[in-house]
Amino acid sequence: MTETSARFALPLLVPGQAQKEIFHNEALTVLDCVVHACAETDPGDDPPADPGPGLSWIVGEAPTGDWSGKANALGTWTAGGWRFAAPVDGMLVWNKAAGLWMRWTGAAWSAGTLPASALLIDGQQVVGARLPEVPSPSGGTVIDAEARAAVDALIATLKSHGLTE
Repeated sequence: MTETSARFALPLLVPGQAQKEIFHNEALTVLDCVVHACAETDPGDDPPADPGPGLSWIVGEAPTGDWSGKANALGTWTAGGWRFAAPVDGMLVWNKAAGLWMRWTGAAWSAGTLPASALLIDGQQVVGARLPEVPSPSGGTVIDAEARAAVDALIATLKSHGLTE
């Protein structure tokens, strides 16, 4: 039997264990840190000078001080000091300062990008998979330069928004 959970290493109770409340409270504290997690700022290497209880930060690639050895973890200040949770693939953390989601890709934190197959608003798909390139107008018996310029501008806009190739 393992002593911690598989994803977030929460301490598990074992039969006959003394002081079960310590292990139970530690598990609740870690859960409080990772469920609907919010980070104060972008990932950084230096711990804040005066962290408040319950506030979290994403630890950077080259951490210092109390964060040493905890690269990429979610660090939360608690009454008992720092608690760290190693990220798991797909973990989302709201970056309060940037107003964006941070997503752990399995190798790094990605800011502001979320993979999806479509964007729906009120149940209606407004953006889906990228479509093939729309060709510029050509040919015909009457050439309207202004109309072609307008169509080309629309195509360029669709491309700039990533809606076509």
